[in-house]
Amino acid sequence: MRLLPALMLLILSLPLAAEEIRVVPGAGTLADAIAGAAPGDVLHLQGGAYPGPVTIDRPLTITGPREAVVDGEGQGTVITIEAPGVTLTGFTVTGSGHRNEDLDAGVKILREAHRARIEGLLVTGNMHGIDIHGGHDARVIGNEIIGTRNPRMNERGNGVYVWNSPGALVQGNLIRYGRDGIFSNTSKDSTYRGNTFLDLRFAVHFMYTHRTEVTGNISIGNHLGFAIMNSDRAVVRDNISLGDREHGVMLNYTNNSDIAGNLVRGGTKKCLFIYNAHKNLIWDNRFQDCGIGIHFTAGSERNVLTGNAFIANREQVKYVGTRHMEWSHEGRGNFWSDHPAFDLNGDGVADSFYRPNDLMDQILWSQPAAALLTGSPAVQLVRWSQSSFPATLPGGVRDSAPLMRPLTIAVPGDALPLEAAAAGRWTQGNHDDIDPENLGAH
Repeated sequence: MRLLPALMLLILSLPLAAEEIRVVPGAGTLADAIAGAAPGDVLHLQGGAYPGPVTIDRPLTITGPREAVVDGEGQGTVITIEAPGVTLTGFTVTGSGHRNEDLDAGVKILREAHRARIEGLLVTGNMHGIDIHGGHDARVIGNEIIGTRNPRMNERGNGVYVWNSPGALVQGNLIRYGRDGIFSNTSKDSTYRGNTFLDLRFAVHFMYTHRTEVTGNISIGNHLGFAIMNSDRAVVRDNISLGDREHGVMLNYTNNSDIAGNLVRGGTKKCLFIYNAHKNLIWDNRFQDCGIGIHFTAGSERNVLTGNAFIANREQVKYVGTRHMEWSHEGRGNFWSDHPAFDLNGDGVADSFYRPNDLMDQILWSQPAAALLTGSPAVQLVRWSQSSFPATLPGGVRDSAPLMRPLTIAVPGDALPLEAAAAGRWTQGNHDDIDPENLGAH
């Protein structure tokens, strides 16, 4: 008998079972359902329109089919999440305001709204798609995020905007149109994995983002693929850039990072652009069919390049500097498709070193008008002299252990039609509404 009060106390202390609540379409019905729900309840939307905006101020799950449409009707953010532990799945979110200065968005996750889960939504026609604005450990998984198509790309919003939100996971989303696919600013310790980016300014854009992974993403036909700026200890692995316009991968003021297993192919001015970036490990990437394979400048030092393949780039290396740079590591260099090498001992390493640039290249970079003299006897004599007497070469890049065979990186079959559709787009129309190298445009 003495156990009865204790058992009753235990039963009363257990949380009540979550209630399943059916919400019918109509003006105010979703806001009323949220106001009347208890923490942990599940709200089931039916097909139809739910005029907004709405704010979620308690832990709830809201789920529904794509035909259930929460519409902000052009007023601010459509769904604002203020409480931790909120889950949204399945339905459509549209109709935010379009004030960039207010960061109007389809879904906004605020500072105390930790562990939000946004999964399988269609987020379309909003300024920003999903704004993770301070909430920790957000999960943004398997959504389709379709941005606006303002003629000026810099005046659009981002697909996923991550600000000061450590622990975010953005995975398996399709992000199209808008400005940047994922813009991560002043954040850390997050993972951006397995997303597909189309018709954007930057696929992934880092500013002051530390200890964050970008892995297994595909960027097709964007102005720039993966822009890692002012960041530290990034991991950029196994990503694919197909037909992006300016750069496949850009490291700008980026240090101590791991860049590996990436493929950049076709249409790009520069496969890899490194600007004032130090102590990075760049290995086992494939850079193919670009105007410049790698542009390396602004005092970038103590980087390791090994195991990469540079294939059929019009200019394999553009190194703007006079220091002597060794691009092999522990007896393993890189593959160069224009290196006519032999391997007599069969160890997979060429018997002769590779040097991509000479004094005339440096003159042409600094004085483009000198290109008119490229075929002149004087220029040919200078180049013959440097090839015959290597001591006359200036400082620059040397690979002492070039590889005989390139690594291969497969492209998923479903990406190939998208790559074909994007091919040749940069030779048509006007695409000068942005300058990807303008680092003040974020």
